[in-house]
Amino acid sequence: MDKKTIVSVDIGGTKIACGLVTLGGEAPVIEKVEKVPTEAMKGGEHVLATVLEQVKAAIERADGEVAGVGISSAGVVNPRTGDITFANELMPGWGGTALATEVTKATGLACRVLNDVHAHALGEARWGGGRGKASCLVAAVGTGIGGAFVEHGHIMLGAHDEAGHIGHVCCPAAAGVPCSCGATGHLEPIAAGPGIIAEYVRLGGDETYDGKPMDGAEIDRRAAAGDEAAKAAEARAGRALGEVLGSMCNMLDPACVILSGSVAQCGPDWSDAMKEAFRGQAMPPVATTPVVDGELGGDAPLIGAAENFVESGYAEC
Repeated sequence: MDKKTIVSVDIGGTKIACGLVTLGGEAPVIEKVEKVPTEAMKGGEHVLATVLEQVKAAIERADGEVAGVGISSAGVVNPRTGDITFANELMPGWGGTALATEVTKATGLACRVLNDVHAHALGEARWGGGRGKASCLVAAVGTGIGGAFVEHGHIMLGAHDEAGHIGHVCCPAAAGVPCSCGATGHLEPIAAGPGIIAEYVRLGGDETYDGKPMDGAEIDRRAAAGDEAAKAAEARAGRALGEVLGSMCNMLDPACVILSGSVAQCGPDWSDAMKEAFRGQAMPPVATTPVVDGELGGDAPLIGAAENFVESGYAEC
């Protein structure tokens, strides 16, 4: 492939990152990335205006010709049209946005859009932890839990463009626990960051520290220092995730599992529980599936969005 430079955008609930990604060399080159607050609660029209402003600024920063615009966005995305078909209350008014159409109208450049976790997974599969592997299951564990299954460099989307929602898989440890999606018993409310904090407080841990609300990084520090409530809260979350990942491997049989996100950086109380639970649920043929860390960090969705622009990163159902 000849070298191409793409304006690449990652739209999250808290920040929008926009930069230039050049493909066609030995590895992607990411440069001139700027980040601004999403200010999602101001509504979808405000977010769209911010995106258009950032894309135009990135075009100005480019040293040469720009091939087009690749976008990674929160919400359920129709990658064939670039429309945001659904977004939850964290992005009010974002659902229904004809994102690709609006970008093309404002810039004159072709635009393709992919869901943010799908884009993250595509970047990791092609250039990060899954490089050289025939398939991988990616789980992004932070404030929420998302995922994707990538086979031969293409994401499985499903009939409704939302395959990979690992956070909304039934989990025994979450029986009776309400989920943000309206169901009960899903993985996300107990294994994502807020679930770890809630369990720590339930076990008698502090709700605040140094005048700030308790957060996952502080709980991890306390677990490392021997705080029993912190250790138990992390172990519960790791165990729940491991059970689900083991079950998913039974169904999908990936060549590897890639973990990314802030929770995946937790210490041994979390990781040991996750690995033990994974082995407990995985059938013997898949019990040795490598579980590895993501390698690209915040660059993954930018690379994935650019890759998807140049060459479709999804598989039609």
